[in-house]
Amino acid sequence: MNMKKFAPVAMTALLVGSAVVPVASANEHTTTAEVPQIQIDPVHIFNNTRGTVDDIRVGENITYYTVKDGEQTNVLEITKDTLVFDNTGKEVALQKGDNVIAYTFANKPQKYIYPPQFNPEVVIVETEKVGFVEVDYFFEDLTNTYDILKLNIGKETELLNVEGEKVDVKDLAEQHLVVFYTASTKSIPAQTTPSKVIVLNDNSANTTNPVNEEIESIIALDSYDLAGTKMVPLRVIAEKLGYKVESTSKGAILSKGNMSYTLTRGDKTFGYNKALRTLTVAPTLKNTKTYVPVEFVEDYLK
Repeated sequence: MNMKKFAPVAMTALLVGSAVVPVASANEHTTTAEVPQIQIDPVHIFNNTRGTVDDIRVGENITYYTVKDGEQTNVLEITKDTLVFDNTGKEVALQKGDNVIAYTFANKPQKYIYPPQFNPEVVIVETEKVGFVEVDYFFEDLTNTYDILKLNIGKETELLNVEGEKVDVKDLAEQHLVVFYTASTKSIPAQTTPSKVIVLNDNSANTTNPVNEEIESIIALDSYDLAGTKMVPLRVIAEKLGYKVESTSKGAILSKGNMSYTLTRGDKTFGYNKALRTLTVAPTLKNTKTYVPVEFVEDYLK
């Protein structure tokens, strides 16, 4: 990515209110100067999600963290590749009750699901320790968008990529960076010698199988165990996969192209076109919704 120096300024008319805010400790008055809150065009940089971790649900490859901020509820999808640090740059594990801010590339495909779900590049856990974090695009001279902060890389500054491998100062130019620091000057732009810098990979355009990801999200957030089998909501998953769902008095009929399934609640046997198949657990009714074993989704609908 090679963005011109004037690009962020030219896009100020597109501001919609997303903010990149330094994350600091409760003792932030001990720093030399505070970096002011700035507004960034979210199409240009990141979506920011903040709040307190209220619930945790573990999926097969993704752990879902429900984050609440007042009336707003969001879900963070965290994988083994998601960067999670506290505001001092220490790697940590997310826990219930953590106050967090998550940064997701804004040009990632957005899932049409409620509550909103984000697959962030990095999550910062706020602590009482002294420490600021800036997640932003930095130009060739290592100033960020709108010339708010300039980096002066010192001998002790730890420079890494997302795999944890060391990189050189030259690798920081014209990149999206996660910057950890404890103090900055009062100059314009403010200058800092960071303790750690991580170069982010902008792989948002390579996101694949968004429908499958949505289904995995639905299963993680709306499922229950019955006789050792995970039961999942039939209609919402089937419709996500393009099936027409017709309710019957005792179940549902699903159809797509030349495929048809007839399911009956309380009956392990279901119709598959003109044949019969058997499930390990019969479809059930719960909270006015029909649930089926997850095997039906994996083995037949996908």
